[in-house]
Amino acid sequence: MAGEFNLIEKYFVGRQQQRRDVLLAAGDDCALVQVPQGLSVAISTDTLVSGTHFLPEANPAWVAHKALASNISDLAAMGATPAWVSFALTMPKPDEAWLAPFCDAFFELADYFGIQLIGGDTTKGPLSLTLTVQGLVAPDNALRRDGAKAGDWVYVTGDLGDSKAGLEVILNRDEGEGKPFARELEQRHYLSTPRVLVGQALLGLASSAIDISDGLISDVQHILQRSKVGASIDASKLPVSNELVQFLGDPQKAQQYALTSGEEYELCFTVPEQNQGAIESALAHCGAKFTCIGQIRPEGIFEIHSQGEALNWSLSGYDHFQ
Repeated sequence: MAGEFNLIEKYFVGRQQQRRDVLLAAGDDCALVQVPQGLSVAISTDTLVSGTHFLPEANPAWVAHKALASNISDLAAMGATPAWVSFALTMPKPDEAWLAPFCDAFFELADYFGIQLIGGDTTKGPLSLTLTVQGLVAPDNALRRDGAKAGDWVYVTGDLGDSKAGLEVILNRDEGEGKPFARELEQRHYLSTPRVLVGQALLGLASSAIDISDGLISDVQHILQRSKVGASIDASKLPVSNELVQFLGDPQKAQQYALTSGEEYELCFTVPEQNQGAIESALAHCGAKFTCIGQIRPEGIFEIHSQGEALNWSLSGYDHFQ
């Protein structure tokens, strides 16, 4: 990329204070970091591609937030504390008008969560962003997907469904802009809040966890498959925002959005019966609402009902190849 090193120096180097556990950051062939004794490194990599995860004309500050927040959300789902991030940027050509607001938003969010950029790459090609985040967690304490047991309770954080509605506004401006709260829902699609404090509070209390990136109906299945259990979900308990209900004009449709909306980056987690009281106390000061939406059942059972009445909804989550 023409001017590659000038862009790196101007927009990515020297933007943050050095963490004590970073021995050598950007500027060499590799970064060097020091892992504290007794902790393991949790690592996650995601790619966002223009035209698939965001439109080319999207606000670059919002794109930056979405890119980093979605990766930090993976750390939150493991109960890990964010530490470091590497970032590979592919662009058709150097575009400082795009990079300036992108980097401002990127480093604002990174600094908020104490995560330091330690390296990466820039190259020429179709616009895409690949981030590898790393966090720290005690290996025997990390939240996983394979610990749910029959009888555990199923919880989610936040409200669900807003991201799907926001995406509809983005993809169909004429229809979406005429509906109430269209702008607010579009913003929520991009500006999720990683539930890092919630994930840390769940350590030692939750039996499993996952972040909701492909839709609750899909992501909860990952827990069920890894844990070899089933589940019963009460759609009437799904948390949906007033804005979503007014946007759709139908509370039941809002529940369906809550089940299928991708890129929410809220947490779904399971809690043993004996830990329910402790969960209420542990999450009280985490800044996120949390809702019990069902219960883990024996393997082979998966049902969605509304206050005991079976619902025969044919629903699926987000598929990156469709």
